[in-house]
This record gives sequence, structure tokens and C-alpha cells, in this order.
Amino acid sequence: MNILLTGSTGLIGGELFHHFQSCGHKVYPLTRYPRDSHEVGWKPDSGQLNLNYLQDLDAVVHLAGESITSGPWTQNRKNKILNSRIEGTRLLCSKLTELDRPPKVLLCASGIHYYPFIGGEEFDELGPSGVGFLCDVCKSWEKMTKFATKKGIRVINLRFGVVLSPKGGALAVMLPIFKCGLGGRLGQGKQYMSWIAIDDVVGIIDHCLLDDQLTGPVNVCAPESVTNIDFTRTLGEVLRRPTILPLPEVVVKILFGQMGRETLLADFRIIPRKLLERNFTFKYPSLQSALLNLLDC
Repeated sequence: MNILLTGSTGLIGGELFHHFQSCGHKVYPLTRYPRDSHEVGWKPDSGQLNLNYLQDLDAVVHLAGESITSGPWTQNRKNKILNSRIEGTRLLCSKLTELDRPPKVLLCASGIHYYPFIGGEEFDELGPSGVGFLCDVCKSWEKMTKFATKKGIRVINLRFGVVLSPKGGALAVMLPIFKCGLGGRLGQGKQYMSWIAIDDVVGIIDHCLLDDQLTGPVNVCAPESVTNIDFTRTLGEVLRRPTILPLPEVVVKILFGQMGRETLLADFRIIPRKLLERNFTFKYPSLQSALLNLLDC
């Protein structure tokens, strides 16, 4: 396949890039600073993107967006997080619809923050939207893909849970703390966490590219969510370290503000209903198996 990939230097994008290449696909990274003829330049802020020489695209995987955890959520920071997704997706979809032969499928990132975070209540893809900044980001992001849908492109909105990888993301931040025996639950620890191993993320994206019956939102998370207490205990057991130093809720809120409330303390119990109905096989359906593999324990 000929695949256009945005966010190729990120945690998920980097894994996908190497995976696609190993499968024999031709990958065109979309980047602000192209280094060779295989990389496609774009500047979402000023609306610059030329895809006319890529008339034979089969698929697009769109992951690019400002990091939500790389700094405190000032109003300026929140504007960058939101606008990077809205403007980038609007521009990309607009240019795709102008091609003489648009790609058959567009996979666009989103997140489980689309849903309400309500004490342990389960939601699948038919669940309602919630409230909060990240929810608004997800809704606006998904709305921008409607331009591609109207053109007849099969669109999937990948609602990612917490992606587990020692190379980046939440797990990479936790590992040094837990390895020193300083890990512990966050707040009361009763909040659910919907997670997914990076290897299964790659498998799910492969599945979504090839399964013509999948459209719309797809929850990218393992079948079994865990509470923060269970996650903490399991990670400690895998690393053979104690986990007795909790971080109280009030401290989380002081240190991280709104970002802490909507990420670290949020309660998401999400079911990947569409993937289960389409018989997707998870490599790591349990947290323990995922951590043992990821950490090579």
C-alpha cells in the first residue's frame, strides 16, 4: 500500500513507520521539515500542503497533534493543543478531497476522553460525549474528518486509551519512579484506566486499514480496564518493587491542575466493542501479560 503518515516521529507514529516499512508498504511521512523526496512537507498554521504528486495514495493515518502532557495547561497551551488538531485535520481532509483519486481510508487519531468520566460506568462506541477540555478537543477533532466522509473516504476515528510503551508516554514516565520503589496509587486509586499495549495499537491500525466494515469511532483499548490501584499493584509486582507511596488527590490537583483532573484522576472504563465484534485478537488482553512483554520481565 501507499500510506501517508502524520505524526511519524511520535510514540505511535514511530512504531507504525517501521512496521509499515517491514510489511513492504511505501510510507510517506508528512512533516514540517521534509528531508528527502519521500517526506511530504506541510505547514498547517499557514495552510500549506501539496499532495498533487501523491495521486496513488491507498490510505492515510493521521496522528499529528500538539502533546497534551508536555507543559502546564495555560490558555495559550490549550489553544495550541486544540488548534493543532483542528487546523491540521481540516487542511489534510480538504487536500485529500481535491485529489483525482482520493485514498480509500483515513484513520484519524482521537481519544477516549470523548466519553464522560463517571465513576466506573462502562461505555462502548455508542456512548455519549462528556464534558471538559479534552472532550471538546476530541469532538472537534473528529468533526473535522466529516469533510473526508462526504467525499466517500472511509473514515475511522481512533479513540486511543493510555498507550503503554517503555519508549514513551505514561509508562515511560512511571518506570523510573516505580523502579526506585517510590510508586503508589494516584488519589484514591479507584478510578478506572483504559489501556492498550503498543504492539496491539499497531495490530489494531493494521486491522482497521484492511477491514472495510469498520467505520466511525473505534475504541483502541484492551478489553479489560483496570483501576489505578490494580495498575499500580501489577506494575510493582512485575518490577518486584513496593508500591506504598500514594500521591493524594489534592497534591495531584496542585501539581497538575486541570491536566491532572482530566488525565491522572479521570475515570474511564471503555469497551472496544467494534474490535471485539469484528473478531480482532488482542496479543495482550491482560495488563500483566502486556507489562511482562513490554518490560521484558
